[in-house]
Amino acid sequence: MPKRREKSTLTHTFGQAARAGFARAYDQVRVDERKYLRQVRRAHRLPIESWSDMFLLGPEVVNPIAHRTITAASRMAALEGMGLGLGGFLTVVPDMGILSAITLRMLQKLSLLYGFEYRTEDETVALWIATASAAGVDLGRDFIEKQAVERLVPRIIDRIAVKVGAEVAEKWAGRIVPVLSAGVAGAINYYFVRAWGRRAQRHFLARHNSVVARPSLARANAPSRTPLLPSSSAG
Repeated sequence: MPKRREKSTLTHTFGQAARAGFARAYDQVRVDERKYLRQVRRAHRLPIESWSDMFLLGPEVVNPIAHRTITAASRMAALEGMGLGLGGFLTVVPDMGILSAITLRMLQKLSLLYGFEYRTEDETVALWIATASAAGVDLGRDFIEKQAVERLVPRIIDRIAVKVGAEVAEKWAGRIVPVLSAGVAGAINYYFVRAWGRRAQRHFLARHNSVVARPSLARANAPSRTPLLPSSSAG
């Protein structure tokens, strides 16, 4: 019973911290699309002038860049976890805030790499649907269609927070012990972000493939016209 009560407390604490972290990241964290485009184009010598040009590149080009993006974010999360992990349970809230920002920036980069920008309201919603997919949350079309757009993102964040709270509480109980928890926190953060990145990559790749399968849409890509959820036939 004490262990069950302790887990329930951790789940609630992590859930609240995740909700606050992602809500803050929603308002404050944004990858500069133009700057990142120049960076990716220069670093990987890609013949692209806009993010929609990513639809003209094959997965053999895009996937390795996405893999490196996930690895870089995972390592950053590990370093952050090792630093704040020294404080044990006391650093849970700031840790989740920073982890949320690292995760969301990674997801934004993956979205761009697969050709999807997030300038409009619909595109932003699509990004958060991908975030839910990365968290392992199945929203379902019914949930999405019944929500007003202005309420959709906060409710997605609530769903994500519940999932994160339960998942992280199970794995991060060791952080209650200060100092010794630093290495544990670093490792857990690494695998946490990597898992999210891989799930998000599968989501974006499926959407990417669904656009590429329609040449007219790939040539004149308007992200707001692309499906928010990949079709069942998308590979």
